[in-house]
Amino acid sequence: MGLGTLGAGGAGRPTSEINIIPLVDVMLVLLVVFIVTAPLLTHAVKLELPQASSRPNVSKAEQIEIAVQKEGQLHWNGVPITLTELEQRADQLAARAPDTEVHLKGDEAVPYGDMARTLSALARHGLTRVGFVTQAAMSP
Repeated sequence: MGLGTLGAGGAGRPTSEINIIPLVDVMLVLLVVFIVTAPLLTHAVKLELPQASSRPNVSKAEQIEIAVQKEGQLHWNGVPITLTELEQRADQLAARAPDTEVHLKGDEAVPYGDMARTLSALARHGLTRVGFVTQAAMSP
């Protein structure tokens, strides 16, 4: 195998070289095996995957605008109403769409009590997504 004698001049001494031909043969066989099996590993069941989006699917909820004037007058989307009518509409709206956004606008001269009464009426009837609308301050 790897230990042979060198012709007549060697007089029976073994060679000190490693025969690498069998090693190259084994490596080539392994290379061929990997080349043949690599495409088989990527072959999979054919599926039609659903499309996905990283953007959240947000449906636009209904928005109601309630305005409170300094005299205490209420407006539901621009239509004048009383506090009793506000409570009735809030109750109907909360039963139909409890995630409705309410934008509460108040004149800067409106007493805190009027705003608190309006906010309390909305919360009592299940409309809790209330935001206060303000005007941006002018920078000096």
